[in-house]
Amino acid sequence: LDMEFTGLHSTFPQNNEPSLFDSPVERYLKARQSVQRFTVTQLGLAIFSNENSNKYVVHSYNFFLFPSTMGVTDAEFTLSASSIQFLSHYGFDYNKFLKDGIPYMNEVQEKILRQHLLAGSWAVSSALDRDVLKKAIDEVTCWIAAAEEEETMILQDLSAYQVFEVQLVLRQALQNVWTQPLGDKKVMVKKVSPQRRQLLENSPYDYCQKELILLSARGFTNLFQTLVKAKKPLVGHNMLMDLMHLHDKFYKPLPESYEEFKRNIHSLFPVLIDTKTVTKSIWKKCPFPRVSSLLEVYAVLCSSNLNPKDPACPVIALASDCSRYAEKKSPHEAGYDAFLCGSVLLKSAHLLLCRSTDDAAEADPSFSQYLAVLAEYLNKVNFIRGGVSSINFSGEDAPCQHLPLLVVHVRGWPGLNERQIYQEFKTLCRFDVRRLSKNQFILLSNKFKHIRRVLRDYKHHPHLRVSIYGHWRHSPRVNCLLQVSGIVALWSLLAFVLGGAPCCS
Repeated sequence: LDMEFTGLHSTFPQNNEPSLFDSPVERYLKARQSVQRFTVTQLGLAIFSNENSNKYVVHSYNFFLFPSTMGVTDAEFTLSASSIQFLSHYGFDYNKFLKDGIPYMNEVQEKILRQHLLAGSWAVSSALDRDVLKKAIDEVTCWIAAAEEEETMILQDLSAYQVFEVQLVLRQALQNVWTQPLGDKKVMVKKVSPQRRQLLENSPYDYCQKELILLSARGFTNLFQTLVKAKKPLVGHNMLMDLMHLHDKFYKPLPESYEEFKRNIHSLFPVLIDTKTVTKSIWKKCPFPRVSSLLEVYAVLCSSNLNPKDPACPVIALASDCSRYAEKKSPHEAGYDAFLCGSVLLKSAHLLLCRSTDDAAEADPSFSQYLAVLAEYLNKVNFIRGGVSSINFSGEDAPCQHLPLLVVHVRGWPGLNERQIYQEFKTLCRFDVRRLSKNQFILLSNKFKHIRRVLRDYKHHPHLRVSIYGHWRHSPRVNCLLQVSGIVALWSLLAFVLGGAPCCS
């Protein structure tokens, strides 16, 4: 699975960007605000079928998605300029996203739509749909005055939504018409008697039944529900945001509780595999270059240096009707990235299996063997720049661990803020900064060499004194407690000295 979005990290509210200081709970709450503001533009699904012992045939699909505009809800979402520019650079087709995007809705939105359909309180939220409907009603009204019973007319050039909306509105407005979809974005309108209309309404062959309307409005959510029922391993690369969007857009709005989110995802997809988590581990176990992008990881795993010709190595073949990716690379197209993701998983698993047993290369490994060697990575989703390396969706997260913190004490440089501190140190290391007190800031890096470099280069700085953070020395709470304790101790001593001397009789 792979997904593309209209944006990743919302800058609203302030300080909402990911930070090295974040715990999994803090990061989830930040990401939740971003997921609520952005939407999915494209979802890629690559289905790997184990055709024989070591051959996997791949069907890779691209789904352009667009929020449902059917009924009374009108979704709002934000566009990030950098994300739009990024996708445009890689040839993303925004016309398909905006004009032909498949609708979707979560359970809460579906419940609202169902209630309005049952109550007959139908409303059209899209201005475009309203214009189309007005034109259709005008055409039918002019035609029906002179039409004979059982005579028909055709309305054309309607979208999938409009096919249903036109029928609902016409049936509600005119009691002597009947409608029927003809396919290819057309609707047939027939003039009927009231008695005939009543019979047709109770017919099981009515193509405008409420359940069919809901089926159409659910759109991609129907496929999502099929994936959930299948309970197959779901593979992604850096897939936390993908999982959050899956939950929010197709299941239920994201809960405030991080633990509830984890439980829900584990219930929906009991086996998750994040190839970023897997390949991070391979760096330590195998001679694996530390590349970052999914395409680079795939290229390294396919290279002859790392993976010499091995008859037991899994053979990955694109299905004949999905062969475009065999001829051309399409990075950041969701279907292509999904194909890369599954391929990286199989090749990584085979590499780990070969390192774990001498017999692996002699026999054709099964997928169950691959799952066994991947056991320690199952349901561990990569956590980018934080206190843990991964989020555990099937249990407790590991305790947060950080490299030593640095404290910057400012002297003779009034009014310095976090942004200025960041600008001061950014050439030396990659880190995050937080204010500790009026004249003190904390720096957190994820590399020891950066910590050593800052301590060395700022040893004799005239205004900035840098040292390793010590809880008892630098914590504002500890300092406050020590100050209060000192004051209490001083008053106790004074009271003893002044009031404790014996009185002379």
